[in-house]
Amino acid sequence: MRRNSAVFLPHARELLQAHERALALAVSTRQRLTIGISDHVAGPELPSLIARMNAQDPQLLIDIRIASSGPLLQGFDRREYDTVIVRTHAGRDDGELLAEEPFGWFAAPGWQHRAGEPLPLATLAEPCGVRAMAGQLLDTAGMPWTEVFVGGGVAAVSAAVMAGLGVAALAPRMLALGALDVGPRLGLPTLPRLPVLLHTRVREGRPRAALDALGAAFKSAVRG
Repeated sequence: MRRNSAVFLPHARELLQAHERALALAVSTRQRLTIGISDHVAGPELPSLIARMNAQDPQLLIDIRIASSGPLLQGFDRREYDTVIVRTHAGRDDGELLAEEPFGWFAAPGWQHRAGEPLPLATLAEPCGVRAMAGQLLDTAGMPWTEVFVGGGVAAVSAAVMAGLGVAALAPRMLALGALDVGPRLGLPTLPRLPVLLHTRVREGRPRAALDALGAAFKSAVRG
């Protein structure tokens, strides 16, 4: 028995060491998926969306960055991202349509526009396609407006709205409960439904399955 143990133990140690090396290699070679998501798209559902991707493939290294649609598309073209999820952008007609989302002119409960004054707007910092669209619609309608708050992210703009600073053109899901669409009451121009578009070079394998899970989750969030 002792002789058999002496022969067996070195082989067992080699097997354990080989197993440990294989595990270390698997961790060090995780497949990376770099995704850029527009701040106007990410929304409060982002944690659950990330969880859904992780559940689809726990071994995938998920790298998510939030920015404006224009810079994200430029980065995608420079191959800085494997995938970007953005709003429609001037000069682009490519991308896979995930959903079309309604927008409104939102203000805090009890907020009142002072007669004779320009419409106070809370906006996202440039470059922002939604900001540009809102300004153009108001200009075309001949409605004076002025920026009273510029935020570095949609969360900041939403906070300014709920603090009573003014009105913002946002998707309903981006705002806290209780925010009101004051567009009809103030006679503001109707905001169009804006598409959420997926641009990707990922076509197959585990990363594509994770992207499909993310896309399905976005569709559910936008339509929900």
